[in-house]
Amino acid sequence: MIVEENKVLAPYTTLGIGGPARWFVTAESEEDITEATGWARAKGVPLFVLGGGSNLLVADAGFDGLVLHIDLKGIQVQEEVAGSQDRVYKVAAGEDWDQFVQRTVEDECAGLECLAGIPGTVGGTPVQNVGAYGQEVSSVIGRVRAFDLRECISVELSEAECAFAYRRSRFNTTDRGRFVVTRVDYALKLQGAPTLRYGDLQKAFAAEVMPGLRDVAAAVRRIRQSKGMFLVEGDPDCHSAGSFFKNPIVNAEQVAAVAAVAAEDPPRFPAGPGNEGSVKLAAAWLIEKAGFTKGYALGRAGISSKHTLALVNRGGATAVEIMALAAKIRNEVALRFGIHLHMEPVILGFENS
Repeated sequence: MIVEENKVLAPYTTLGIGGPARWFVTAESEEDITEATGWARAKGVPLFVLGGGSNLLVADAGFDGLVLHIDLKGIQVQEEVAGSQDRVYKVAAGEDWDQFVQRTVEDECAGLECLAGIPGTVGGTPVQNVGAYGQEVSSVIGRVRAFDLRECISVELSEAECAFAYRRSRFNTTDRGRFVVTRVDYALKLQGAPTLRYGDLQKAFAAEVMPGLRDVAAAVRRIRQSKGMFLVEGDPDCHSAGSFFKNPIVNAEQVAAVAAVAAEDPPRFPAGPGNEGSVKLAAAWLIEKAGFTKGYALGRAGISSKHTLALVNRGGATAVEIMALAAKIRNEVALRFGIHLHMEPVILGFENS
């Protein structure tokens, strides 16, 4: 195990922002994780687990602890499970997510095609219960293997034990900081039909055409790129953490109140399991109606020219500037609509983070 000191974290994040980690270790095996976490425990220093850095804002002062960069690789395929059409992919946490999705659609396995183009690594997907365009990873995750920092052992958790909800799991709520994900098992449907629930995706194909999984994944990437949510080198909008705010889940009374203030019916979506009687409002719509347009700038921080939900580093922005813009947006939305937006990225190195 090699322990580096004062390693700048900005290059490890898609925002390109962040000061140094006091200590930094790259883990290429479960043994590395065991050794590194034991080292941090013995030293009595805080630990942060870093994956692809696509959903992360690091403070300008950095992080006064050990950053453990997960770089485990490998994909094992278990052919059709007896009595089902499932094919199970056992994927190491450090594998690139979009490359893995592309492999599954080329293998004609359905279940992840709408999640193409999302930056980051496999290990982060169960933590956030990553979802987009009508799919969530929780619907196909069979098991998550992780190192339990409290018990100092490796465990395997079923889908039910992960306690998935909208953008949530036990890994980022009740047991935040307890587990280091090392592998995720996905049960996908061989020769399954693609998911075409969202309007943007349906418009990409003629009504009489049933697209293939590769076609859907490609369409999703095009849509994401048009909204500044697909990281393309050289694109000024690519220095972001993706959606900076979650779509708020609200009740019918709140929807009516928002409609009254805006003098129009707000766009909304199903809230998902466990949220009967509620809907999700489009956070991007709320932000725009609160007076913020695509391309809005506050110093070196700004809003993407393609999508209002993405805050971007316009060049040399600091974490303080990004947080100031986020606070301004949240305050205006709350003042106008009484809706409190919650930030989606992980915040590291700030007080109370």
